[in-house]
Amino acid sequence: MRLVGSAGLTAQGINPPAVEQRPHHPRHRDLTVRVFDLALCAMLLPAALLIGAITALLIYVDSPGSVFYRSTRVGRHGRPFEMIKFRKMRRSARGGPLTMGDDERFTPIGSFLSMTKLDELPQLWNVIKGEMRLVGPRPEVPEFVARYREEYEELLTVLPGITGPAAVEYASEPHLLGLQNDPRRFYEESLMPRKIAIDRAYVRTRTFSGDLRILAQTLLVPLSKVARRIRSDRRALRLEAGLLLGACAGLLLTFVLASSAGA
Repeated sequence: MRLVGSAGLTAQGINPPAVEQRPHHPRHRDLTVRVFDLALCAMLLPAALLIGAITALLIYVDSPGSVFYRSTRVGRHGRPFEMIKFRKMRRSARGGPLTMGDDERFTPIGSFLSMTKLDELPQLWNVIKGEMRLVGPRPEVPEFVARYREEYEELLTVLPGITGPAAVEYASEPHLLGLQNDPRRFYEESLMPRKIAIDRAYVRTRTFSGDLRILAQTLLVPLSKVARRIRSDRRALRLEAGLLLGACAGLLLTFVLASSAGA
């Protein structure tokens, strides 16, 4: 299956949002975005280091070995880079790059890390290095980019992000994949075209206020996931809920202290 230009998809009659093609953003906008990302990273750093240290310790105790997982992704202008995550799968795990909701490769704490997105926390380092942004199209592995090479030419004109519009829209992706007989085929032929359409629309119309809205929506995603799982099993995930609420409280405290210092 191939995409047809930017006007639509040949599969299932799915059409991306109709948007006006705009010129590439000027350099001064990139500089403004870079300053914003670094400033927010600086604000989050104390809480991120504390939460990251606790998470790394739990990972090591739960499954001794490296606490980090490095995955090769395609960055801006097609340059590959190593995206960093907290390891949520067993060291001996094998398989493809897709993660299912109940992936059998998860360590005991891995499911919690995946649900709360705490495994993405080390990517703040990718942002500081200038390989990623806080908000942007999620970076893909080379084999998936190669399948939609023409469509990715537009997406690769900007830095990828820790979160983005397609990532928020398909926050339940692992659950959806877990329901499929052939998860990889479903991802490549159904989910990928839709995510590409959403991200291309974002690249053409992105704004600072829009990025702030995506960040806010991203923070709500793990909270809603924990709430749904607690409702389905009130005896389960009490520790997970406590850890998540503690992480959110730490981030909130960091914002308050940073705002007070700047006042």
